[in-house]
Amino acid sequence: MSSLRVFFVGGRMTYRALFYWLTPQIYIPSLLMAPIFQILLFAYIGRSAGLNSDKFYVVGNALQYSAIPCLFAMTQMIGGERYQNTLSAILVSPARRIPLFFGRAVPVVANGAFVSAFSFTAGCLILGVHIPFSAIPALGLVIVVAAFSCTGLGLINAALSLRIRENAVLSNVIFGFLLIFTGANVPISALPGWMATMSEGLPFTHAIRAARRLADGSSFGSVAGLVGTEVAIGVCYAAVGYAVLRLMENQSRRYASLERS
Repeated sequence: MSSLRVFFVGGRMTYRALFYWLTPQIYIPSLLMAPIFQILLFAYIGRSAGLNSDKFYVVGNALQYSAIPCLFAMTQMIGGERYQNTLSAILVSPARRIPLFFGRAVPVVANGAFVSAFSFTAGCLILGVHIPFSAIPALGLVIVVAAFSCTGLGLINAALSLRIRENAVLSNVIFGFLLIFTGANVPISALPGWMATMSEGLPFTHAIRAARRLADGSSFGSVAGLVGTEVAIGVCYAAVGYAVLRLMENQSRRYASLERS
């Protein structure tokens, strides 16, 4: 019961602490308006160059932009504790580490999925993109899976923030990397071979591919393999992130690395 309380209550309180200071005047432009402009930018570039349809860019950018809340929020919910001098007290607590760390990821996944779904809806309405009504439930599931997968990567980013002084720079680099390598705006088939190979192990790649097929009218059964692969990628990143967090925790006990780095 105590682990469940740490998982749910602790995660909710940490998330509220992260976003409590944000007013709607900050949240709306940064997490709701910005992805719409990203969608419009690439959609009109695609129109001018005669490359792909508006649907291609709406789907790709709406899913990929959830990297912003997933990467930055996950990092700040753990790395931010360090700068507020509360992380040390958390690490010496007897709470089990799995519910302690993964409980913080649940609201991040929810927020990332909300941002992605809002961007998807707004992009479709503004550009007049038609999505089959029957595909909406499956698309919703894919959006949640994509947010989960990127949050796993965000956990690794959060672990690195315990050693890197300015992790926001790294988060922006990862965001740009995902924008190029995941097929959000450039088809994977058009990428160089080494980039296409790397993309197969990144969040969003399989989710974007699945979402585009669903938006074109394919059944969920035809993309179930892609969705399962995306889930597996998220689990792998989460496992690596948890392992790195435990490593950083052990090193902080031995070398006081949290106070020195």
